[in-house]
Amino acid sequence: MAIRVVLVDDHAVVREGLRALLAREKDIEVVGETGSAAELLNLVDKVRPEVVVMDLQLGNGQNGVEATRALLRKRPDLKVVILSMYDDRELIFRALEAGARGYVLKRAGVEELIQAIRLAVKGEAFLDPQIARRVIDGLQQGLPAAREGDAGKAELTDREMEVLRLAAEGLTNAEIARRLFISVKTVQAHRANLMQKLGLHDRVDLVKYAIKKGILKLEDD
Repeated sequence: MAIRVVLVDDHAVVREGLRALLAREKDIEVVGETGSAAELLNLVDKVRPEVVVMDLQLGNGQNGVEATRALLRKRPDLKVVILSMYDDRELIFRALEAGARGYVLKRAGVEELIQAIRLAVKGEAFLDPQIARRVIDGLQQGLPAAREGDAGKAELTDREMEVLRLAAEGLTNAEIARRLFISVKTVQAHRANLMQKLGLHDRVDLVKYAIKKGILKLEDD
């Protein structure tokens, strides 16, 4: 079954270009497009996509972050991938906090957008490699003290530590399974166990913890 995608961008020529590029992929089908956040909810109800590719600046004062937030309130099952020309760190955080599962820059290759769409459907997140460091830097600067009590005392097994490190680096469960020569189900079990032990709730929490504890090393520019 092809992944059903809706395109949201206020420039018709951009939508046409994206539609043509995505049409080359056998597992992706563009089922609708719009340049208006106001029209988005009706369109989504009509064509029932799995993924919405969203621009952040939609014209006429419309905001892609707010459109994402409003859309996911109504349809939490949807996955939103941001496709934007902006690499501002604060804007990226706002989009992710609104519920976006991916953030791709318009100057990137179409392969990255395709990867983000495919990962989103699987429940995984994708950050454009050009902005991933910005996000990690922001997390490093804003690490909260919350949850430190239990997390600092938690004892992880060696395999849980391996899964923690690879997950924090952005690998999917399938990639971790291949790297460690174990099944995806085993990775999922280790990941669930370590998240429970550390009192973490999502991948952002996991990355913060890995940086704070020195598990995830950042290279110098």
